[in-house]
Amino acid sequence: MGLDYYAVLELGRTATDADIKKARGIYDRFGEEGLKGGIPVESGGEDAWTAGYVFHNNPDKVFKEFFGGHNPFAEFFTKDGLEVTLPFGGLRGRGVMKQDPPMVWDLHVSLEDLFFGCTKKMKISRRVMNEDGQTSTIRDKILIIDVQPGWKQGTRVTFEKEGDQGPNVIPADITFVIQEKPHPRFKRTNDDLIYVVNIPLGKALIGCTVDVRTLDGRLLSIPINDIVHPTYCKAVPGEGMPLLEDPRRRGDLLIHFNVCFPKRLPPNKKLLLRSALLS
Repeated sequence: MGLDYYAVLELGRTATDADIKKARGIYDRFGEEGLKGGIPVESGGEDAWTAGYVFHNNPDKVFKEFFGGHNPFAEFFTKDGLEVTLPFGGLRGRGVMKQDPPMVWDLHVSLEDLFFGCTKKMKISRRVMNEDGQTSTIRDKILIIDVQPGWKQGTRVTFEKEGDQGPNVIPADITFVIQEKPHPRFKRTNDDLIYVVNIPLGKALIGCTVDVRTLDGRLLSIPINDIVHPTYCKAVPGEGMPLLEDPRRRGDLLIHFNVCFPKRLPPNKKLLLRSALLS
């Protein structure tokens, strides 16, 4: 039988190196009985044994303090007794290694960049483990995001495990979420571009031409031959945003109108309008 388990635990808690060495020597010479019952003194005699080791603590309490429970192998099994598969690196203290929660950042992009596509370089500072596996250093890293033509607001780009490193820690994922910057001329809805133009009431009734400067710098002259009523919209096919699945195709340009009414009319113009519109 080997050295008494709880005696070893208590020795490991309270004894000095000299005590442990002495106990080891007693065990080597006299076995476990030498530790429990004492060792024979040099003079001999009927009761010529020194006082043995007596364990004064609660063994269940010591066991629980050392292993965090009554079963040191509990973490290797689920509640129904099935074996747990652990990731490389083993246990993290008394628990399975867990990944830090993801880090999410907004990436504000202009409508032109979403029209043409672009490359964004994002500089991050993160904690990196040194070769000793215990200490760490703050280092900068450049993450490159290739923005594709036609990306929409809310598009997510994830860099896996690029967060802070640490001992027994799975670094967090870093996610960038595309956010459209406001544009001075256009508002986007899906793959279409909306352009709002102000025109006077007269042009709304008799027609006009609307000039629109596109995102790629072209000037479109759009004839408006219809009567512009409050819900009227002029669609110009193929002048919207590139389609993500096929950038050679585009959505539509939708022209909405804000009809400006005159604040006052002189009597002679009222007569003209009455004869033209009410006769």
